[in-house]
Amino acid sequence: NMIIGVTQGYEKRLEINGVGYRAAVEGDKINLNLGFSHPVSFSIPKGIAASVEKNVITVKGIEKQLVGEVSAQIRALRPPEPYKGKGIKYEKEVIRRKAGKQVKAAGAGTGGK
Repeated sequence: NMIIGVTQGYEKRLEINGVGYRAAVEGDKINLNLGFSHPVSFSIPKGIAASVEKNVITVKGIEKQLVGEVSAQIRALRPPEPYKGKGIKYEKEVIRRKAGKQVKAAGAGTGGK
């Protein structure tokens, strides 16, 4: 892993899904708007390079463990939710979707007391 890290490097890609969810790299920080009432600032550790293109965050580095740890910390800021799929997920991660509430037939179950 060390030899591969030095020769090729490691890379993880994260996708941001959601209306108004965006990210931008400024210096050694990633500024994320994730639907909270405030923007989230994530500081990038030494040895890691991060870039943002549209809705994809790319985390690169020499150490496999550090690249995985940083991407897991970024994903943990807003993990994908199962109903609409909004949040931060890995590029090839499959989100199991749930159906949500079912609409009852009109007239059925409308009885009162």
